[in-house]
Amino acid sequence: MKTTTHSSTNAGETRDSRTAIASLAAIGSVIAASSCCLPILPFAFAAGFAGTSAVLGVMRPYLLGAAVLFIAYGFYQAWRTKQCQRRPSLLSNLFLGASTVLVAVSIVFPQVLANAAANLFARGTR
Repeated sequence: MKTTTHSSTNAGETRDSRTAIASLAAIGSVIAASSCCLPILPFAFAAGFAGTSAVLGVMRPYLLGAAVLFIAYGFYQAWRTKQCQRRPSLLSNLFLGASTVLVAVSIVFPQVLANAAANLFARGTR
């Protein structure tokens, strides 16, 4: 009789890290999609951001689509973790929730998000 042992710890940790990576990738896509309206350092990098802003403005729908796909992949990885009878880590759940909210706000209210970020950066430069 042969007994085999399965190490579900490594598989679960891999899924948790994939969920966190997918969430961070979604946030990165949203930041790139929003940068057409929101130059981070407006005075220091104005020329560079003007060119980047024009390119990213055209790419915004594709970047938002990529963000949605990354969110969907993150939820899939979280679901797979539960199917393996493991609990997703708190950090991956927080990243997934935060990135979902950020992507949803970015899609539904892009100007509100850009104005809030611009006000935040304006306070930091005073």
